Amino acid sequence: MIEELVPEGLWERVKPLLPPRPPRRDRYPGRLPTDDRAVLAGIVFVLKTGITWRELPREVAGCSGVTCWRRLRDWTEAGVFQAVHELLLDQLRALDRLDLDTAVVDGSHVRALKRGAATGPSPVDRARTGTKHHVITEGGGIPLAVTLTGGNRHDSTQLIPLVEALPTIRGKRGRPWQRPRWLYGDRGYDYDHHRKTLRERGIVPRIARKNTDHGSGLGTVRWVVERAFAWLHQFKRLRTRYERRADIHLGLLQLGCVLICYRQLTTSF
Repeated sequence: MIEELVPEGLWERVKPLLPPRPPRRDRYPGRLPTDDRAVLAGIVFVLKTGITWRELPREVAGCSGVTCWRRLRDWTEAGVFQAVHELLLDQLRALDRLDLDTAVVDGSHVRALKRGAATGPSPVDRARTGTKHHVITEGGGIPLAVTLTGGNRHDSTQLIPLVEALPTIRGKRGRPWQRPRWLYGDRGYDYDHHRKTLRERGIVPRIARKNTDHGSGLGTVRWVVERAFAWLHQFKRLRTRYERRADIHLGLLQLGCVLICYRQLTTSF
């Protein structure tokens, strides 16, 4: 089960990036900590199935769901999943699997069953409490960066934060990649100050205009971000937000990006 949830290739990339454990005391050292790979398998199991942490079967990871939750909290705080995501992007670029000239941005609403940080009344869900996933992808739909906001935040508020969150992608000799040539977005991002800011950063905005008929042709490029959301929301724990803490849900969202990138990497051979 552990090998299926966390393949050897993925574990080899995650293991060096995990924070070191504090040294054990010589006297009264306590129980040995659960193996990190087994804990990661438990986290992935919860992410894929959508069960609660307390429902995690002990035979999956050999530990309780609470242990997995705590390790997820610590790893998210240490930036482990963000670092693994960037490493996989480097490797995908080395294989020419990324279209980095083009970037596409969009947001997607999910219901939040518990109140907490980064939640709010959603205007598209009868003011029920919700959260928004904001994603920027490369031209093929592979996620490059994600942010999390309340369901009442407008998509446009995250355009520049997403651009600023773009990682520096290496993987090839020469100058690393830092920004796309073009950025595509729907009418929700059509504001002159955003266009000006993008141009100042050397990015050509290709954003649909408000109050215009459909058929601009931009949809032939922008559809990949919808597929990225479909990939992310195949993980049942991301379809609905159950976590009260925003950092825990963001950690799961980042882990979803890691699994998508790793799947793309393994299909490259």
